[in-house]
Amino acid sequence: MAHTQQSSVSSDTAAFEKLAYFALRSTPTFELVCDVKTTAQTHTGASVQFNIYDDLAVATSALTETSDVTAVALSDGTVVVTLVEQGNAAITTAKLRGTSFLNVDSDAANIIGYNMANSIDMIIHALLIAGTNEDWAGNATSTATIDATDNLAATDIRKEVAYLRGQSVATFRGGTYIGYMHPDVSYDVRDDTAVTDIIQYQIRQDGAAVRQGSIGSFNGVEFIETPRLSIQTDAGSGSVDVYNTIICGKQAMAKACSRAAGFGSDPSIVFGPVVDSLRRFQPVGWYHLVGYSRFREASITRIEAASSIGAN
Repeated sequence: MAHTQQSSVSSDTAAFEKLAYFALRSTPTFELVCDVKTTAQTHTGASVQFNIYDDLAVATSALTETSDVTAVALSDGTVVVTLVEQGNAAITTAKLRGTSFLNVDSDAANIIGYNMANSIDMIIHALLIAGTNEDWAGNATSTATIDATDNLAATDIRKEVAYLRGQSVATFRGGTYIGYMHPDVSYDVRDDTAVTDIIQYQIRQDGAAVRQGSIGSFNGVEFIETPRLSIQTDAGSGSVDVYNTIICGKQAMAKACSRAAGFGSDPSIVFGPVVDSLRRFQPVGWYHLVGYSRFREASITRIEAASSIGAN
């Protein structure tokens, strides 16, 4: 016999997970190449000047036994990094804290913390992609001439490594440069069919990378795949989207920060004072007094390319 519901009690309400989830987040990584930092700063200032000595011209002529040498002047160049204030803040209200089943203050601090790392990282990103050493994949000779077939290949990577080595740019620990590549570009590089392509190399040298679907260390570059690299929408020929790939050596970027009391090399989370009459508004934010700059243009190279799975 079928049973029928005899009660009209509506206690079967939906339950809620008290653990909050956040938006999908990419990992900030660009500060890895900011290896030039203040270590012997003279005093607290609004900017920091770094000096780079020039080498003397080679002396290949034989000396004259009875004559003194003619002294030459030392020379140098400078890179000035200006400190600026960076920060952001949010405010939670008493009503929200008193009516939400979530831990609003803790969640707000989490959101602010990621915004802090995300914002600083994108400041560095903007400087990196504005470097003056630019090249193009395939047959392209400029951004506007990149078409849908101008995808990044292993030969393009080797060319940029040759440039960096030709400029005497030092490598990072492990003897490799650091590269940043969009996942759409990585797809094409791993699909390269040349004899010396990435997959053929990894099968022989690094099978784990094949299984993981990553590039890893290849042709002298330790690659980081990240969607954080900007895409130049419709910038190529026929409205092809153009992707930036960055390869850096040591001393590519410089970072300066205030040495005054209460400041430091890392940004800080700040819980602001409650100053409203009824003590309802709780501010939380982040703050940093910092400056970034490209340090050696020769240590940064950028390749522009299309992607076969991009907007073409």
